[in-house]
Amino acid sequence: SFRKFYRNTKKNLRTLFLLLALFTVSSLVSSASLSSFKPSFDSIESTVVRKEVFFNYLLPAIHKKNAEIVELRAAISNNELSDNQLNDLAKKYRLETISKEELLKVIDILPPSLVLAQAANESNWGRSRFSKEFNNYFGIWCFSEGCGVIPNEREEGAIHEVATFNSLEDCIDYYVLNINRSYAYEDLRLMRKNQRQKLKPITGILLAEGLGNYAFPGDEYIESIKSLINFNHLERHDFMN
Repeated sequence: SFRKFYRNTKKNLRTLFLLLALFTVSSLVSSASLSSFKPSFDSIESTVVRKEVFFNYLLPAIHKKNAEIVELRAAISNNELSDNQLNDLAKKYRLETISKEELLKVIDILPPSLVLAQAANESNWGRSRFSKEFNNYFGIWCFSEGCGVIPNEREEGAIHEVATFNSLEDCIDYYVLNINRSYAYEDLRLMRKNQRQKLKPITGILLAEGLGNYAFPGDEYIESIKSLINFNHLERHDFMN
């Protein structure tokens, strides 16, 4: 009927308009790259558009960090670093023994799909107070007085604060360092090392299994991260392994 045809046409036009808007906004965010421009995620009504803008906002910083890590791994593998530089890296990553194997185990990339899924989960797609005001997209805590911001709902007797960062890039730097050196994510690093040895891709779905200590209860957290990766097809971004 004409009424049905009208409804379908209206629906298709609305979808087309939404996709065009999504393409335009995503292009703008991508071109903004690592500038100080931060989208107002709260003001984006469409969930589809908000998600894509969120991913495009984070991706340049994630790729930049992974590129730095790939370059550093090459320098380690090719014996291009001085003893002092190797010592500094071992200290930074809290290694007891300095060896090429140990350094390459901790200094490695994180799949963009994993980083995006955790950021979306921990920051409520960039709409949490701490991501908006303090560039903390990963729910990162610190434990010395004055190191960050005291959360409103902190229990009596607790000492943790929510870490603050000057930029998205600073936040991602610390997040990647934390995953790569904390004893809590040793399993994740072993999984990644095994993939390297088998010449297999390093994927977010695989490494999500090593995030059991990131939040409680661990099993539910792992499943939520894997679900985010799958539902949003985030492994399409895992091309730089």
